[in-house]
Order: sequence, then structure tokens, then C-alpha cells
Amino acid sequence: MSTLTIAIVVVFVIGYACIALESVTKVNKAAVALLMFVACWALYMVDPASYLPGTAAAEILGKVNSIIEAHLGSTSTTLFFLMGAMTIVEIVDQNGGFNFVRKALHTESKRALLWKISFMAFFLSAILDNMTTTIVMIMVLRKLVADHNDRLIYASLVVIAANAGGAFSPIGDVTTIMLWNKSLITSAGVIKEIFIPSVIAIVVPAIILQFSLHGKLAAAGGPAVNSESNAFTDRQRKVIFFLGVGGLIFVPIFRYLTNLPPFVGILLVLALLWVTTELFYRHLRGKEEKGSMNKRVSNVLSKIDMSTILFFLGILMAVSCLEEVGVLGAVGKWLNQVSGGNHYIVTGTIGVISSIVDNVPLVAGCMGMYPLAATGDFAVDGIFWQLLAYCAGVGGSMLIIGSAAGVVAMGLEKISFGWYMKHISWIAFLGYIAGIFSYFLLRTFIF
Repeated sequence: MSTLTIAIVVVFVIGYACIALESVTKVNKAAVALLMFVACWALYMVDPASYLPGTAAAEILGKVNSIIEAHLGSTSTTLFFLMGAMTIVEIVDQNGGFNFVRKALHTESKRALLWKISFMAFFLSAILDNMTTTIVMIMVLRKLVADHNDRLIYASLVVIAANAGGAFSPIGDVTTIMLWNKSLITSAGVIKEIFIPSVIAIVVPAIILQFSLHGKLAAAGGPAVNSESNAFTDRQRKVIFFLGVGGLIFVPIFRYLTNLPPFVGILLVLALLWVTTELFYRHLRGKEEKGSMNKRVSNVLSKIDMSTILFFLGILMAVSCLEEVGVLGAVGKWLNQVSGGNHYIVTGTIGVISSIVDNVPLVAGCMGMYPLAATGDFAVDGIFWQLLAYCAGVGGSMLIIGSAAGVVAMGLEKISFGWYMKHISWIAFLGYIAGIFSYFLLRTFIF
């Protein structure tokens, strides 16, 4: 490893440490992530020729620009998806759409709510994705749980459930989509063999966390329906809910039918919801019309949490630099050598690493390192690929910044890195290991 590469890794580690210690430094994690992104790529530009062997000197600058633009384009699809999903959920919430869900999930028992929320997030993330599911469920939690300390526990379990639910579905997580698109796993295979480990990965943490909740739920603050949305009828609120949430469910179908990136489907749903709400507002008059102004999509867009978006931009672009300098690929090869080719150790460690860095380049690196085989563990639906789908998806739950779901929850509920590590990380790890062990038993004695 060159001195320049070591410097890039050091910058990333220091930046990551500052993000982890945000509650101590009092510096917003988005600012640190952006600095880390710029610093890593600035170091890369000190001697880009060393990372682009065989490229003519006159072509290096253009090549580097193409590389950065490619990574930025890939990152932007995630950011637009996130912004679109956050806006859609906020529109539904602002117009009273989630009151219908709140009534369906209503219970006085804190523990009963924990199980209801967990399994709803688990199955919803298999249809949507862990990021969108987390946004939806946290919005619902705000309607149901008044105590913020209790809501931190619920939100943390939503992160675990959303990541676990996405692991057993070919469309539930970016990494499973990647593996599915490359024909390394099949829909039937991953659902049949990863479903039970994914369930165990959420059941174990839920059993432990339920002992942190006692008594009955206090009524959440605020009226059942937002006061400014009283102008809408129950039927209109349900239309908004089903158009918003149903539209999110439709996004994977739209992608399958058109082969367009998921963010295009999200923008389609946002546009339809925007038009629908504008038509509803068109009939309002006087005070109702004036009171509705803050609920219109044009105003909701101005309330999007840009610090979360910029944090995502910074962290993903910094990780892309590590990918370009070969650090991620080198780590994968080293793991293979150290483990002696034991797939459970390799993929299990990759899952742990995915809680530190983004799982997408990790999975992409593994796909490049290990070719598809006709038979054996590297065949279609082989042990390695299925374990990789599980570990890369579920492993991100061990740290709050280890997954898109965690980053979103961190921003929406102000969950600190330290609190999550102290109270949740070890519980998520137990569920993660239990799921891997159950997969071993299933592959050894059943499948």
C-alpha cells in the first residue's frame, strides 16, 4: 500500500471517528462527511496516475473526472430516492394520512406495539426498501409514542427490522438487487433460505428490547388529525395515504416494467401525489385555504432535512474513493486468505465491516473478486452468495451509520452514535450471529 493510499485511509478513519463522536465534538456529522469526501479525493489527485496504470498522461484528468462523475451519478440516484421518499412520507403525514395507520396499530401496551411495529417494518421493507420503510415507520411512531426515550428504542428496532426484511427479498435492499440482477441469487432461492435467518435476526433483538419497555403508552402529543388538515375528509386522507404508500410499493414494479432506476419511480409517485393534493386544495376557500399553505408540497420540499442528504453525499463519495484506490478489494482478498476460504467467516466479517462502511461497494468488490461457478458454493444460490445477501444487509444494523435505514433514523429521531452503540449494537450483533447460525443449520440438515 502506497503512502498516498495510507494517507487517504487515515483521513477516512479520522473523519469516521469524528462522526462517531459527534455528541462529544458538537460538530454536525454532515460537515465532517463533506470534509472527508473532499480530503480523500484531493489526496487522490496528488498522484492519480498511480491509480490509473496504462493511462496516457494527457488522458488522466479526463479519466479522473469521468470516475468522479460516475460515482456522483450513482450516489445521486440514492440521494434523489431519499429526498423523494422523505417528501412523500412527509406529505402523507402533514395531510393526516397516517392517522389511519395509527388507528390500525393502536394498542396501550408498549411491548405489543414493539412487536407490531417490528413485523410491519420487516415485511414492508421486503416490498419497499429499508430506507423508505424506516421513514414511514418513524412517522407512524411519532403519532403513537409521546416519550422520546421510548421512541428511540422503537426506532432502533425499526432499523434492525428494516435491514433484516430487506435481506430475504430480491428487491428489498440495494445489495440483494445487485446480486439478483447479476443472476447470483434467484428470487425463490433467497426467499426460501434467507427468510428464517432474517426472522431470527429481528426476533432475538425484539425479545431483548421488550424488557426495556414497561407499562402502557402515554397519548402522543397533538390531535388525532393535524389541525390544518381538518379541511380534508376521511376519504381524501385515505386517498393520500394509499397513493403515497401504495406508490412506494409500486416503485419496484415500475422499475421491473421500465428498467428505469428506482429514483425515477419515486419522482413519478411524488408528482402524482403533488397533483392530487393540489386538486384537493383547489376547492378550499377562506381560512381553510390560508391554513393549507404550509401543507402544500412546495412548502414541504423546503423542510427536507438537507443535513442528512449532505451527510449521505459525503460518506458515499468518501467510500467511493476507498474503492477506487483498491482498499476495499484488498481487504476482501485478505479476509479470504486469513479465513482459509471459510465462507461463514468471510461473509460474517464483511457484514461487520458493512456496519462501518457502505455495503454496496463491499458487495460490488466481492462480486468482482469471486466469479460465478457452475456448481458449488459460488454457483447460483450458492452458500457464499446467499450468506453475502444476508450479512451485507443485516450487518449494517450493528452501527447507526451502517445502513441507509440507520442514517435516516439518526436524522429523524436525533439518535446519537454513542447511545446506539451502548444500547443497541450488541443486541443487533446477537441477532446477526443467531441468523448466521440458523442458516448453517438449515443448509446442513434441511436444504
